Amino acid sequence: MRNVLVTGASRGLGEEIAKLFLNNGDNVYVNYNKSEEIAKEKFSSFPNAHLIKCDVSNEEEVKNMVKCIQDEVGSLDVLVNNAGIAIDTTLDDKTVANFNKILNTNLIGPFLVIKYARSLLKTTSSIINISSTNGIDTYYPYSMDYDASKAGLISLTHNMAVELAPIRVNAVAPGWINTEMNKELDTEYIKEECKHILLNRFAEAKEIAEVVSFLASDKASYINNTVIRVDGGYK
Repeated sequence: MRNVLVTGASRGLGEEIAKLFLNNGDNVYVNYNKSEEIAKEKFSSFPNAHLIKCDVSNEEEVKNMVKCIQDEVGSLDVLVNNAGIAIDTTLDDKTVANFNKILNTNLIGPFLVIKYARSLLKTTSSIINISSTNGIDTYYPYSMDYDASKAGLISLTHNMAVELAPIRVNAVAPGWINTEMNKELDTEYIKEECKHILLNRFAEAKEIAEVVSFLASDKASYINNTVIRVDGGYK
């Protein structure tokens, strides 16, 4: 049984990632920030799920989360940095406060979690950072702050792979995913975006989770310092 930490795991992609590890028999720390009741409801049927509250952008809370895991199990085999937020607005409506909020959660958060969790990692451990194709080449001016944070996370992935070797550090860069947030998008907008996807649909969260699970497994033992794009073939 492996010890796994998944940040931002109370909903969306993080929820699917955590549940996949749980169904595989792993001991999973399910991190959430504000959604305690939602997390309790969704993971109550898993005896190997451990809910842990932490705002990953808060250094003291990250320290406390890592100490809790250290006291309970002593080590981590897999770390998935999934927690992320987006605040889409026009350029005129963007504020420094919101830009900082996105960077603090999406980029500084993974940095803090890795920085303090490294003491729990083994040479055989694996870190998977959830970036986005927005951080590579699918640009949306409404989400320029989100895009910048995900590009920064790719850079952080490469640097951490060098710094922490032989611990494997990789990133997954999904395209559009069917999550609660994206299902609220305008129907016509979704149709137009699907025209740019060779598979002509958004991904299901479980499809992305399967890639994360693979990267964390021994089957990916020689994959390191790599960004895996999972977008259905964007054109």
